[in-house]
Order: sequence, then structure tokens, then C-alpha cells
Amino acid sequence: MDIKILIATHKKYWMPSDEVYMPIHVGREGKDNLGYVGDNTGENISIKNPNYCELTGLYWAWKNLDCEYIGLCHYRRYFAHKSKSSKLEDKKQAIFTRDDYEQLLQQYDVILPKKRNYYIETVRSQYEHAHNKRDLDEIEKIIKMQYPSYIEAFEKVMNSRKLHIYNMFVMNKALFDEYCTWLFDILFTLEKRIDITNYDKYNARIFGFLSERLFNIWLEKKQLKIKTVNVVFLEKINWVKKGKDFLKRKFL
Repeated sequence: MDIKILIATHKKYWMPSDEVYMPIHVGREGKDNLGYVGDNTGENISIKNPNYCELTGLYWAWKNLDCEYIGLCHYRRYFAHKSKSSKLEDKKQAIFTRDDYEQLLQQYDVILPKKRNYYIETVRSQYEHAHNKRDLDEIEKIIKMQYPSYIEAFEKVMNSRKLHIYNMFVMNKALFDEYCTWLFDILFTLEKRIDITNYDKYNARIFGFLSERLFNIWLEKKQLKIKTVNVVFLEKINWVKKGKDFLKRKFL
């Protein structure tokens, strides 16, 4: 199988040696050369990276990369088998190889990370507490106007408590192209309608945040054969800080 798994990165970092992986420097425009493929060649939106996050890499792949299957992970997050321990070397050994992807892609349409459970919040309320509510409302209006057949999937995802996050996936390139056509049409329409000039650095990443929700809506509508797998984190997660940040967003 002709498979390319993009590794979105903005800095020099350890990368898997398996040739299935393709590091891509997202937001490369105007930055120093890291030695990786940049998302600023060919048709691209590299300059929009502060607002679109890893989506500038996806856009580049959509417009410029020719392969049979395509996926996305991050320089510190990978699809993987359950790690034997918390040691870094064990985590690296758990990362999926070409053989792992080929076996799964023969049986499933899409490989995804396991869903995050928000427990006490819906997907909608979580977004509204963490970001700007009006942006999600505007997305809903766009979908109703441009893709009315997706509104049922929109409502189902927004009212649920679980979500595939990180924009991580592996799928057939033709299916990916279909998704990108839908996704960027919605996001570019939204970009013309809103003013994010006064957003702080975190919320300025609006299109990356919204795309995680839109991806789940698209998946709900398409009803594909999905395989969810583990994600290994190569860096430690500060769960205390994450918990405090969540409570601040929820109640303050």
C-alpha cells in the first residue's frame, strides 16, 4: 500500500524511522528550515498556521501530495499499541509501523484515536466554555445553508459527550480529498464572516479547534467503518494543570 502518515511539527524533534512517516513543518512560511518538508510549497495556506494549526499541513497534502492512503499524527502523539510502560523508549517501540496500518486498512475505512469523554459536558457546552460561542453558532448557520443534509449529524455530535480529537486519522486519499473539500469550504466561509483580530493567541487557533468538531460531524454523516486505537504521548501530560484549566473555563 502507498501510505503516507504526516507528522505535523513546528520544531526539530525525534521522528520514527519507518518510511511510512513523513514529517511536515507546519507554518513553515517565514520560518527557519528544520530539514523537513514544508507546508509552504505548491498550493498552500502556510501563512494561516497561527489560526489553522495542523490544518495547514492537511491543506498542503490535499493539494500537493499523491498517494493511496494518507494520515496525520503529531511529533509527540502517535497511533500505537498499548505501551508496556511509561518509559520513553517503550513508548517509541509501541508506535504503529507500516504493517500495522496495512492490516487495519484492509478491514476499515478510517483509523482514529479513541474518543475523549467530556462526562459532565456535551460537545457543544464544552466548546462554548473553552472558546467563543458565536463562532460555533456561525458554523451551524453555514452548515444549514450550504450542507443542510449534515445538520442532523451536527446536532447529534453537539449533543453527545464524546469526541475524536487531535485531528488524527488514516484513510483512503480519495476519501480524504472529499473531506477536505467539505471542511475547507466551511472554514473559509467562516473566515470571511468573523473578526478574530482581538482573539488571544489560544483562541486565535479557532479553525483548528472547530475542525475537530467538524471532522466528527463528517464522520457521523458518512457512517464509515471505523477502527479506534490507542494514542501514545511521548511527553508527560500535566493532568493537574489540565483539570484546573477545565474548571476555570467551566465556571469562570
